[in-house]
Amino acid sequence: MNRIKAKLKEDKKLLSIYFTAGYPNINDTVSIIKDLETNGVDMIEIGLPFSDPLADGPTIQDSSTQALKNGMTTEVLFNQLKDIRKTVDIPLIIMGYFNPMFQYGVEAFCKTCKEIGIDGLIIPDLPVDVYHEEYQTIFEKYGLINVFLITPQTSDERIRFIDSISNGFIYMVSSASTTGAQSGFGDEQTAYFERIAKMNLKNPQIIGFGISNNNTFTQATKYAKGAIIGSAFVKHVTKEGITSISKFVKNILK
Repeated sequence: MNRIKAKLKEDKKLLSIYFTAGYPNINDTVSIIKDLETNGVDMIEIGLPFSDPLADGPTIQDSSTQALKNGMTTEVLFNQLKDIRKTVDIPLIIMGYFNPMFQYGVEAFCKTCKEIGIDGLIIPDLPVDVYHEEYQTIFEKYGLINVFLITPQTSDERIRFIDSISNGFIYMVSSASTTGAQSGFGDEQTAYFERIAKMNLKNPQIIGFGISNNNTFTQATKYAKGAIIGSAFVKHVTKEGITSISKFVKNILK
């Protein structure tokens, strides 16, 4: 069974952490992954940096810019991860934009992901219809789960279509803005969480964007299977370095 599917079956709320590959330093990728798993994180999103990251707020944009300056590329990332499954068991997802994947070759990209043990992909700028018509068979051939994003503005009809072609979880964006941490969720966001929960979708939802502390993690996971933290973790690493990962995770899960 795909590791994502196995993890989603566990009777617990899941914490997924996003970080930018090659940041703060080019060779930090593997040690960050190992530390996150050791400290109880359930899933990891490995950000493949891109020069025009449309869905990302300033924190992740800045980390992507630095990672590119450090020399991070698709090839470098794949090389860093080639032995990752010798030491890491939890689900690993690559999150990035379609351009680098297209340049690499979609099938070649998916094949390499399977070979090194990547479980899924999140590609915010790959339209669901294009995926369904042109690439779904390739993803399925290599056992990769493609995770789609929904927002408060996504219509019920669109959400049901996304649910019908998904086979892992749905990434529920907490607001219509770019990524970034916030202190709590307002009535509008809570109503959106409740509305999606009542739709009884076949795929569980994991909430991302705006999760930054124990309070927002607890709020989000009241309505969903788990929550994703990105900007707050990248900020922590920027400020305190990669040796204090345990401190960050403990503060979320306390």
